[in-house]
Amino acid sequence: MSLPETGPALRRYFVNTMFDSTFAVLGIIIGSALTADADRSLVISTIITSCVALAISTGSSVYEAETLEQSRRMGEIGRAMLRPVEETNLGKASKASAAIIAISNSVAPLVSGAIIVSPFLLLGEGTMIVAAEVAIVLAIVLLFCTGFTMGMLSEKNPWWKGIRMSLVGMAAFVVCYLIAGAV
Repeated sequence: MSLPETGPALRRYFVNTMFDSTFAVLGIIIGSALTADADRSLVISTIITSCVALAISTGSSVYEAETLEQSRRMGEIGRAMLRPVEETNLGKASKASAAIIAISNSVAPLVSGAIIVSPFLLLGEGTMIVAAEVAIVLAIVLLFCTGFTMGMLSEKNPWWKGIRMSLVGMAAFVVCYLIAGAV
């Protein structure tokens, strides 16, 4: 965390993955939970496995991207100092930074999925539509909270950022719902 680029990269990737995973789960709910013959266990397993797959995918891709960038940065510093810096404290901090960013990014889809799947886990078999509606509201609230946090971090109006992200989520829901209804 001592490197100046770690914090911004951490926030950027986490927020991006939180949005992506929330929208992916919204799509799963629309495509499977809001159907006439929705299967509760299928909806739950699809949400969980999709979020785990996203966690693995985003964590490994971010690790590879950050490792590449950190390696290039250490190479530039080494050339400027006329000696390798990979085994110095700076080089070790650089490697740790890439790992921390990747791990925290992997957490985002797991958090999103855990929150949104909860109504399906807590409500009974005969309440699929209610569970889906609650899950959709939770997804929109999650988008609001993420946007609100972004607003606070950027020192912009957090309420407007939260509302804007919620509106994007609602628009995505409407578009996907219309697509599912047309198919």
